[in-house]
Amino acid sequence: MKANHSSEERFLLLGFSDWPSLQPVLFALVLLCYLLTLTGNSALVLLAVRDPRLHTPMYYFLCHLALVDAGFTTSVVPPLLANLRGPALWLQRHGCMAQLCASLALGSVECVLLAVMALDRATAVCRPLRYIGLASPRLCRALACASWLGGLTNSAAQTALLAARPLCAPLRVDHFICELPALLKLACGGHRNATERLMFAARVLILLVPSAVILASYGAVARAVWGMRSSGGRRKAVGTCGSHLTAVCLFYGSAIYTYLQPTHSYSQGQGKFVSLFYTVGTPALNPLIYTLRNKEVKGAARRLLGSLGRGQAGQ
Repeated sequence: MKANHSSEERFLLLGFSDWPSLQPVLFALVLLCYLLTLTGNSALVLLAVRDPRLHTPMYYFLCHLALVDAGFTTSVVPPLLANLRGPALWLQRHGCMAQLCASLALGSVECVLLAVMALDRATAVCRPLRYIGLASPRLCRALACASWLGGLTNSAAQTALLAARPLCAPLRVDHFICELPALLKLACGGHRNATERLMFAARVLILLVPSAVILASYGAVARAVWGMRSSGGRRKAVGTCGSHLTAVCLFYGSAIYTYLQPTHSYSQGQGKFVSLFYTVGTPALNPLIYTLRNKEVKGAARRLLGSLGRGQAGQ
């Protein structure tokens, strides 16, 4: 294969063109999920900002997660919808790298943020009397900033390493986005193994370190719940942590499958369906996961709708 390292090179994203009969169904599902993502996450942010009862660390971090999910999906869905409605999509190198950087940054932020939220839930369950003092607004802001900084740093490093690599023509990507594992399949030239090992180590760091924090947090939660004598306290602890644990399993399961496979064994055909789930499906499900059994959010929604109804009646 011929190495290509020109700034004018173009990537052909095949998307789901090998599944023509599935494209109309996928278009409708992706559009529906995107609208649910924007509506659900915007509603979560609005409620958490407007309602003083939701001015707690849990909802502060949930606001950040909602913003990340909305941005993450937006970095993926518009070109995907264009691809599903037409032929395979051509992207200039700089456009492909920009999409990679944006989606990788927001996905990495979510990895760290989910770990921060697990720490917050563990503190609330294991140290309820000291929770208000431990989870101070200043610490919450610092942890949120650390999540964004960690995700952006990981994305910048990996995008820069890939951008410096020569890629082998033809630049055909059997995927609907410029995703790292799919682009690594095109890498060629000298020092390939060294660069791939460095990038793999970065992916291990951004995925497995937060995973270890989450496992340790929920291990502490499990011990605390086991030691509770009150069944009401157990139900409350499980309710507090259940939604977050569901979101963690959905996101990390698909992300680990996608990013921690060796490049030579990565299947682009299977990978794009897994990626479709965690880039489009999970962000649409998260608002439902966090609100379906959440009495505080439901109460905030009723109060907001009630205030809007009174405002219209008074006009």
